[in-house]
Amino acid sequence: MINGSIRNREAIVELEVSGPGRPPQQVEAVLDTGYSGYLTLPSQLVTMLQLEFAGHRRGTLANGTIIRLDVYLASVDWHGRPKDVLITEAAGMPLVGMSLLEGSRLTMDVVDRGDVTINELS
Repeated sequence: MINGSIRNREAIVELEVSGPGRPPQQVEAVLDTGYSGYLTLPSQLVTMLQLEFAGHRRGTLANGTIIRLDVYLASVDWHGRPKDVLITEAAGMPLVGMSLLEGSRLTMDVVDRGDVTINELS
């Protein structure tokens, strides 16, 4: 189970993210059900974790603009086990997307400081 809370109308969880041969880094991330990828990280975290470059992907912004995104390989502690994921480099707060949430049940008490719980489905 992964726990978090609602802050300023955002569902926030803490995750451990690591690059190859690097110690895990605690990362606060916003759950974004409108994002279909795994996880976004800002460039300073990508650099600090020394993530391995995996290529470019096309992304579509909410306004329909298509952009080129840099993608990296990382490991996330997900439900108590390491999970290899593609990290999209993006400015701003890290985002957890639907690809990482796949196979999970998400529950939220959407009030200030409300509980956020992500349980693994069997």
